Amino acid sequence: MSKPEIGVYLPQMGFTYEQILHRTRRCEQLGIDSVWLYDHLYGPGVPDYPSLEAWTLATALLAHTERIDIGHMVLCNQFRHPAVLAKMATTLDHISAGRLQLGIGSGSIEDEHNRAGLDWGTFRDRSERLGETLEILHQAFANEVIDFTGRHFTVRDMPIKPGPTRQPRPPIVVGGVGEKYTLPLVARYADVWNVPTYALGELEHKASVLRSICEEVGRDPSTIVLSVEAVMALAPDDASLPSVRELAEKRFGLPAFGLEEGGLVGTPPAIVDRLHQLRELGFGQIVLFTHDRGSDETLELLAAEVIANL
Repeated sequence: MSKPEIGVYLPQMGFTYEQILHRTRRCEQLGIDSVWLYDHLYGPGVPDYPSLEAWTLATALLAHTERIDIGHMVLCNQFRHPAVLAKMATTLDHISAGRLQLGIGSGSIEDEHNRAGLDWGTFRDRSERLGETLEILHQAFANEVIDFTGRHFTVRDMPIKPGPTRQPRPPIVVGGVGEKYTLPLVARYADVWNVPTYALGELEHKASVLRSICEEVGRDPSTIVLSVEAVMALAPDDASLPSVRELAEKRFGLPAFGLEEGGLVGTPPAIVDRLHQLRELGFGQIVLFTHDRGSDETLELLAAEVIANL
């Protein structure tokens, strides 16, 4: 079984551009596969805290690195018109020589939409918009032209040239486990299915549902990479483990982070074992929230004593 892709999530809240660029370059130097950003207009729950915009930041990071993939986990669909997003994505794909990963979701925080005057709508509205965006992106990447009429978006004979340099396209990442809306979109459009850590207990059932939907739409489920985000509290030794765990609980203790359900907590051998378990479950991509938000020490320990032993 091949090694999974290992990525590091670098939430940009409270960091300067120089700090994020340093962490990204360090990840690249250490052989980490990818770096991931969030897409919010401000830090969730802390609107007065500094936070850099996701697409502009990714563009700068990709322009100042050479090998590492960079993506968003995930873009908020309401922030950008899909035809414009398709043009932005193909442009950044060329700037980066094919290192963009395109994660996209329906949006998660109503307050930032209300503050910015952006339409929030019902859950059904947001899910339908996401589906239409995914179809528009599919047309843009496959055909270099968009011709689409939907309930929320209409695009008439819109050329997208040049097409993507990464073939067949920048990987499209769709996250979530909802059986009514999300999994059908994963089956039809996603290259990568991101499962939240808190849903790992439902993985077998959700994967079975996805396989059934893939069969209905004529998609080979093995062509979809299984991905997970997980909090990692990596301690260099047993003596430092309690303080590392405490910091992880302080920063990532909310249920949405899934620290209790699927967090990776321990010294390097324990983390290696947990990553092997995730690989055996079928995960080909593992994106890690580090307990200290990507310090040099933790990134170096991750590369030298965890990734090197996978």
